[in-house]
Amino acid sequence: MAGGEQKKSGGGGKKKEVKKETGLGLSVTKDENFGEWYSEVVVNGEMIEYYDISGCYILRPWAISIWENMQTFFDVEIKKMKIKNCYFPLFVSPGVLQKEKDHIEGFAPEVAWVTKSGESELEVPIAIRPTSETVMYPYYSKWIRGHRDLPLKLNQWCNVVRWEFSNPTPFIRSREFLWQEGHTAFATKEEADTEVLQILELYRRIYEEFLAIPVTKGRKSELEKFAGGLYTTSVEAFIPNTGRGIQGATSHCLGQNFAKMFEINFENEKGEKAMVWQNSWAYSTRTIGVVVMVHGDDKGLVLPPKVAALQVIVIPVPYKDADTQAIFDACVATVATLSDAGIRAEADLRDNYSPGWKYSNWEMKGVPLRIEIGPRDLANNQVRAVRRDNGAKTDISRVVLVEQVKEMLDKIQQNLFDVAKQKRDACIEVVKTWEEFVTALGQKKLILAPWCDEEDVEKDVKARTKGEMGAAKSLCTPFEQPELPEGTKCFASGKPAKKWTYWGRSY
Repeated sequence: MAGGEQKKSGGGGKKKEVKKETGLGLSVTKDENFGEWYSEVVVNGEMIEYYDISGCYILRPWAISIWENMQTFFDVEIKKMKIKNCYFPLFVSPGVLQKEKDHIEGFAPEVAWVTKSGESELEVPIAIRPTSETVMYPYYSKWIRGHRDLPLKLNQWCNVVRWEFSNPTPFIRSREFLWQEGHTAFATKEEADTEVLQILELYRRIYEEFLAIPVTKGRKSELEKFAGGLYTTSVEAFIPNTGRGIQGATSHCLGQNFAKMFEINFENEKGEKAMVWQNSWAYSTRTIGVVVMVHGDDKGLVLPPKVAALQVIVIPVPYKDADTQAIFDACVATVATLSDAGIRAEADLRDNYSPGWKYSNWEMKGVPLRIEIGPRDLANNQVRAVRRDNGAKTDISRVVLVEQVKEMLDKIQQNLFDVAKQKRDACIEVVKTWEEFVTALGQKKLILAPWCDEEDVEKDVKARTKGEMGAAKSLCTPFEQPELPEGTKCFASGKPAKKWTYWGRSY
């Protein structure tokens, strides 16, 4: 587990020692020590820098640009759904925070409090939002009066603070992170149910179409659902190297629970008083950590072209006695041609580094495609293209440069998804009995098992698998259910099974 091994590798706030003087290359492989590998890649790939407060990280431009590329897609899509952006304050009063008992119990250990102003103690401490249901809903109650005020559909792009104490890991578990959180209110449950799945499909698209990561859409168990909500749906990813599931994003139907607590009522078309139905949904910068874990290799990051800050890096390769200026000019012209076609490209013209050093540097940063231009390429009016995902080299005529590069970027995007799906699918193990379950868990599998859907049985599974690696739990019940033959028993209790559910350890 990246987090678990993070302690040894300076995963808290301490700055890591760079083991190689050049700062290039990783000191461990992904297979031999995943936690150490991950912390080196995110720093050497210039995604983050460690900060002097444990569990907080500086997100560098290389990481933020990935976030912005996802944001561009998602923001346009939710606006098509008539969802509007807004911004609510970071601070929450204790009275409001504690209004929904189950909800705050779920978050209580992680809530950070402001207790002083200058040298004087605050009369009433103020919480920093761990999520914004309790921040926003008193005002929904104020703004919603009649059926014409519905639906109310708001989203905010913001930061939240959850004071995690165990195993902080960049992007995956941090005390402050960026996210979007949508909060919507409807007159009917049908409208709320429909939106839950529309948003979940957008999250699937972010992972599969943009991040090239296969995910499973499904429903969380009662034990794992959002505290205070009616039901939770999620997209679940899997990290084959650690054998852990990772919740990719969640779309919750809150039902009428919060409406009851915050008195969000409206007069319906018949003039009767009714309560609204609500949803909340979010994805966060955790997405970036999943990209690193799934696609990264022993040379560093491997970024999908759709979200990479830079899709193409152009590197001059001047040999001795070559016309260096002409090669540099060709590099600049190549960048201009690609940029005009909407491809994110730059040239690395630094003269104090060798071409070989530059190759390693940009491989570490995961740029999808490298273009090399040397004297031979210049003479033949061509460039050499090298793919980051598989190292394949191709000579491309400059006449068809744009078309060929676009095609290669598409192929890289697809190949990253195909390889990730192949690796994930190879980890799926279907089990029927407890013995098979324990064996599969020990082999770091993503386990699909028949389950009786009882909370006590899930608690028992957690208790029986507790150990150094962490307990196993239900990840999600996939919407696409395999056939469940009559008489199938639950793998854990022996009672009649009601459904197939994914199980495993998770982040």
